[in-house]
Amino acid sequence: MAENREYVLQMEHISKKYADNQVLKDVSLCIRPGEIHALMGENGAGKSTLMNILFGMPVIHTTGGFEGTIQVDGETVNIDTPLKAMELGIGMVHQEFMLIPGFTVTENIKIGREISHPNLVSRLVGPSMETLDLDAMARDARKALETIGLKIGENAYVRGLPVGYMQFIEIAREIDKRGIRLLVFDEPTAVLTESEADRLLEAMRTIASQGIAIVFITHRLDEVMAVANSLTVLRDGEFVARREVAETSAVEIAELMIGRRVEKLVEAEGEDTRSLSDSDIAVSLRNYYVDMPGEQVKGVDLDIRRGEIFGIGGLAGQGKLGIPNGIMGLYDTAGEVKIAGKTLDLSKLGEALRSKVAFVSEDRRGVGLLLEESIEQNIVFSALEVNNDFTKKIGWMRLYDGKKARAHAQEMVEKLDIRCTGIHQHAGRLSGGNQQKVCLARALTLNPEILFVSEPTRGIDIGAKKLVLEYLTKLNREQGMTVIVVSSELVELRSICDRIAIVSDGKVSGILSPDASDAEFGLAMSGSRKRGKKNG
Repeated sequence: MAENREYVLQMEHISKKYADNQVLKDVSLCIRPGEIHALMGENGAGKSTLMNILFGMPVIHTTGGFEGTIQVDGETVNIDTPLKAMELGIGMVHQEFMLIPGFTVTENIKIGREISHPNLVSRLVGPSMETLDLDAMARDARKALETIGLKIGENAYVRGLPVGYMQFIEIAREIDKRGIRLLVFDEPTAVLTESEADRLLEAMRTIASQGIAIVFITHRLDEVMAVANSLTVLRDGEFVARREVAETSAVEIAELMIGRRVEKLVEAEGEDTRSLSDSDIAVSLRNYYVDMPGEQVKGVDLDIRRGEIFGIGGLAGQGKLGIPNGIMGLYDTAGEVKIAGKTLDLSKLGEALRSKVAFVSEDRRGVGLLLEESIEQNIVFSALEVNNDFTKKIGWMRLYDGKKARAHAQEMVEKLDIRCTGIHQHAGRLSGGNQQKVCLARALTLNPEILFVSEPTRGIDIGAKKLVLEYLTKLNREQGMTVIVVSSELVELRSICDRIAIVSDGKVSGILSPDASDAEFGLAMSGSRKRGKKNG
């Protein structure tokens, strides 16, 4: 390949497979010196895999490597370890802070690159006993901090500092490295307040002005339009487009991120005779907060009509999963939740279940299943505990009605096509798709009026996916059950839902029709911090 020094980084024709799963296919990424380049795409678009290749992460090289070439400053390189990436001047600011709380700011910035000088002992024993030059280290730390505009004492301890400060210390540590050419910022504003985020974007401009290139991984379109020079969009592991920001718009970027043919994954049989009234509300949330780590809900107002299939979508970590987990009492909540007009006391575990609400968790192995118990026990467990179902009264005692439980479990296995050796097989030995069906069977055994299903098709094949979605639609059409589907799969939501709420930054950024344009969905999912109130 001919040298091209116009770019500090060129990744060309990059492809990567994990077993039979093609996660990247012929992807290219080109970045100029001093350029802020946004790398965009939905969850699962391939951004993380591409960056793992750039950093020579073991997960890439222990799974067969990758296809394609990488050039740094016009020269083809082989980055097979993170150390090699660092030697080439490539650094990364991670979302998860890698700071040592008990160390000072200086110690965290200089860790692994301490400055020392010889002494009598080190001359006898070796360089590991040299004296640290604390003044020189502090000067370096101060210079790095000033470069990004952080006014904090270099001798302050990291423990107890605000989150925003920790993010800046991470950046200062990368800036301090000699010969840094390119910095990758992975969703750097996700944990910051609006003012901290604005300050970080300004720091990125300052860094770029010194000729250091920046890869800015984000989904926030307002931040991209404010700070990036150019962008690359990935979708489903493939390169979609490269654009100069000055020559595009937020609407076009949104369309590029989301745009795909929306196929009806299921076709509802028969006529839709439901009557969905705005006044007949099944679930009402007001000023609703949930303290679920990584999926916090930060003040949601939402009304879900009785008898509709309602979708809740959004990118990972934005709060969509927190909504049902809070209602089911699995995490601390605040605000008001009403089910069919009755306010739930969410401090009482099981209150939602007693109000005819069932839940299929996204964490089927951790929360949804009793892995060492039989399929039968998994299916009847909740109904047995909550409703005293599958029991028979003998005198003053209630005993387990095994005959009734077995008959019901067998019926659910047949109805949901659960592939197993029999109802006595342990749930932990089933495939992911069949485990998901067992979770659904257990929820339905409660005979709920409202069913929350989180990530219903995660990790299951297309055939099982179609069956699960068809069954949810059937429950809704034939039994009038209110079904709320929480999913990262926008195509899935657009296929079966009547309305879809998009959650971003813990709030509802829009309520859309499944037929709304790709741009509308992209803009809602992009999570502008300055976005107005929800619509719909």
